[in-house]
Amino acid sequence: MKISKKTPSASEKSTWDTLKQLQPFLRPYRLRVLVAATALLVAAAATLTIPAVFRLLIDRGFSTADNLQGIGSADINRVFLTLFGVAIVLALATATRFYCVSWLGDRITADLRKRVFSKVLRQDPVFFETLRTGEVQSRLSSDTTLIQSLIGSSISLGLRNALLFAGALIMMIWSSPTLASIIVALLIVVVLPILIIGRRVRKLSRDSQDKLADTGALANETLNAMQTVQSYVREDMESQRYDLAADHAFESALKRNRNRSYLTALAITLVFGSIVFVLWLGAQAVSDQRMSAGLLTQFMLYAALVAGSTGVLAEVFGDVQRAAGATERLVELMQDSATITSGQQKLKTSSEAGASLQLMDVSFNYPSRPDTPALQNISFDLQPGTTVALVGPSGAGKTTVLQLLSRFYDPQSGCILLNNSAIDTLTLSALRNTVGLVSQESIVFSDNVTNNIRYGKLDASFEQVQAAAKDAQALEFIDRLPEGFDTYLGEKGVRLSGGQRQRLSIARALLKNPPLLLLDEATSALDAQSEAKVQKALDRAMSGRTTLVIAHRLATIINADKIIVMDQGRVVDSGSHQELLDNGGLYAKLAAMQFGLSN
Repeated sequence: MKISKKTPSASEKSTWDTLKQLQPFLRPYRLRVLVAATALLVAAAATLTIPAVFRLLIDRGFSTADNLQGIGSADINRVFLTLFGVAIVLALATATRFYCVSWLGDRITADLRKRVFSKVLRQDPVFFETLRTGEVQSRLSSDTTLIQSLIGSSISLGLRNALLFAGALIMMIWSSPTLASIIVALLIVVVLPILIIGRRVRKLSRDSQDKLADTGALANETLNAMQTVQSYVREDMESQRYDLAADHAFESALKRNRNRSYLTALAITLVFGSIVFVLWLGAQAVSDQRMSAGLLTQFMLYAALVAGSTGVLAEVFGDVQRAAGATERLVELMQDSATITSGQQKLKTSSEAGASLQLMDVSFNYPSRPDTPALQNISFDLQPGTTVALVGPSGAGKTTVLQLLSRFYDPQSGCILLNNSAIDTLTLSALRNTVGLVSQESIVFSDNVTNNIRYGKLDASFEQVQAAAKDAQALEFIDRLPEGFDTYLGEKGVRLSGGQRQRLSIARALLKNPPLLLLDEATSALDAQSEAKVQKALDRAMSGRTTLVIAHRLATIINADKIIVMDQGRVVDSGSHQELLDNGGLYAKLAAMQFGLSN
């Protein structure tokens, strides 16, 4: 099973257990974490020193007019120089902490994105049957941004204010145990509702991220089908769909923010209310001369630090909950394992041109349709250097065969042999380096012509790229492009026609020079002129290698060494073009429709 939008195991984990899964990403940068932690401790110590200095000033010099006249200028200078020195230490430590944690946030976010993207690239098609690409993009962007904010800001603020909270509380107890004990008792009461609301914030944060991902996925899906949307005049409908998704995301975010606001307001109100009450008691003690003004001032400053720290911690707690939800979603991607696992063997090389291929009693059901057989007991073989064609009506299972040969899926039963080795025992790289695929939907990347062709062999020289383009009948249109092989082709190759994109795909496959070539209806979407050029390129591509062709246009495979007829996931006939015509079966009917032959 592939990941869903929320798994029970993820939701059962505590916030901290979830965030602990980020530890492997922090571990390589332990030294920088140590520097940031040291700077954090120094900054917190400097901050906690300030109230004690103010107590000294008030009790020894500024509590009465007489004391003010009696204090020496040297003492005043020394105290204020001390304050200024503390401020410099605080500034340097804060700047160091900020730089280190910001660097950590950016670095770990980049590492996360690389790890997740690398993991997604190695998933099989089943993964994308249950998770849209827009959802993956959302996790790579918005979710990692939340973690960047957590590591680069929130954790640092949280730790700083936790230290200030603990340090100020200790100093309050040292200043006045009685008043401090009252505050501690009240704070315990304050923490309980914060924890309760915090758990709700985390759930709402996860839901908000899911809704936002839905919005991104919908936009990505629509933008990738703009011509279809516009040709059917469905702009208003798609706009309304996106509006509805955006409103759902807004409502979810609003609910999350409302609860975070409750959390912050409740925390600040309860904490400040507790402190104001205790300070009122302290003022009574000063009035009764049971406490000095300087001591009360020190206590008040530490109380202010406790209150301010609590308010920040409440906000940080909300950020932590959001980041925990984002971490869950990213960890799901990183922990999800592909159903197709690589074998260990290398492919045996064949002394003949091309590869040998055998399918023996292969049966397969798609995971998303487990009760509907896609292939049933399929058996056939390809000898090295031969061309075999698969024909049949739509849904017969022809493309499924090609997907099994590349191990995008594994059959439920039966065996596929490549050069007499079961393909599930081969390493995936060995298998897929042996296979070249030219599909009906030609893929062109948003790069120049050279790099699009060189995708088939990354270390190919420019001369090899040119030779592949020539063999694929692509040189004629490449030379007419504004910058030739250096021409940028735009997203999905929008600057090229369908036939030109297809010839680039063939050039890429020719440069790869695979022993086994798979052609999936490579000319079915082309006009007659483009088809003739592409067919000429395909004839060149098939020379000297084993080829398996899927074709709806029977005219393109008349000269195949063998034609295999499929229907409803089964092989129903096989032979040469003429033999199949003479048999009078399904192939003869298909030929009659296409060639106008009489049965």
